Amino acid sequence: MVWMTRRKGYRLEIGNYHRDTWAEINLDNIYTNVANMKKHLPPAMKMYAVVKANGYGHGDYESASIALEAGADFLAVAFLDEALALRKKGIQTPILVLGASRPENAALAAKLDITLTVYQTEWVISATRELSHNAPLKVHVKCDSGMGRLGIRTKEELLDLEAKLLNDDNFIFEGIYTHFATADELDTAYYKKQLAAFKEMLSWLRARPDLVHSANSAASLRFEDNDFNAVRMGISMYGLSPSLEIKDVLPFRLEQAMSLKTRTVHVKELPKGESVSYGATYKAKQNEWIATLPIGYADGWIRKLQGQEVLVHGERVPIVGRICMDQCMIRIKDQLSPGTEVTLIGENEGSFIAVDEIAKKLDTINYEVVCLISARVPRIYLRNGQIIKVVNPLLQ
Repeated sequence: MVWMTRRKGYRLEIGNYHRDTWAEINLDNIYTNVANMKKHLPPAMKMYAVVKANGYGHGDYESASIALEAGADFLAVAFLDEALALRKKGIQTPILVLGASRPENAALAAKLDITLTVYQTEWVISATRELSHNAPLKVHVKCDSGMGRLGIRTKEELLDLEAKLLNDDNFIFEGIYTHFATADELDTAYYKKQLAAFKEMLSWLRARPDLVHSANSAASLRFEDNDFNAVRMGISMYGLSPSLEIKDVLPFRLEQAMSLKTRTVHVKELPKGESVSYGATYKAKQNEWIATLPIGYADGWIRKLQGQEVLVHGERVPIVGRICMDQCMIRIKDQLSPGTEVTLIGENEGSFIAVDEIAKKLDTINYEVVCLISARVPRIYLRNGQIIKVVNPLLQ
């Protein structure tokens, strides 16, 4: 491998990727967020670290590993393939699949100790045909308390499903849960309505399973409910507030884990009146220095970010012209050398661009911003300020 010093305080192993665009993941920040949540929760409360969507763009294996080190008890993902990927990478911790799974895959999940979500009696009837009594399947029942998505709603449905699970040795009825639609809003009326509905559903059961959970990041941070014994930590694990609305009322500071960086590849002085990028939507108002960056909408830096500011030597400069598939351009104050580091998200010489700022520019949520950063962008993992790992999905 070739090693080159490309920025102050770091050494990049550039043999693992060949374009100067990358995301940095600060694992210490993920550790801190999880550890602080554990301190915030009652001592006996179990925690699921949610690492779906490639750990919200931060890396599934790396996020899972550091969360478990920091005190998380279990993992959760959206669908079976994500759980299988973690098993393939060596994760042995129990994993809960939160979304729908095919009944035909029940035996595979059971064999690999992957817990599936169930919400239909018909699914259980189909899945039991696939299972062997030697490898029972752990399941959690999903209740729809007001999300209007997956989940059982009626007493009849729940009792029927419970009976089938308890009377079939192919299944272990391990848990039951729901999901809140508005826990990240200051108005708690609908949250309380959902909570009451879920508690009523629990009262219908003949016996509670071992794990009962309802709280997502927002509810875990804001509310205490000792009736349940597990929570699911998702977006806050990565240092992002569940919403801007509740950001100022959180019980502890969340540390943003992701930064997005690139380097200038071409710098030129553009004469007054000359245009930049497709559609010629930007024209130089005077002689201007324009730098090209090797990042575009195929990397998750989408076209709506035209006009967004980035950081060069701690100063904000704007993206000008339309963002291309693989490149974009910025207007800089003075000539720069090719290879100058540019920060799109994160810290640069004392200045900072938060994920929330990008979300506001896009009129969306911070979840979407980090999940948009595509597999074309290598992830560089840091601990104690040092690079410990580089993951480039394109070359795996």
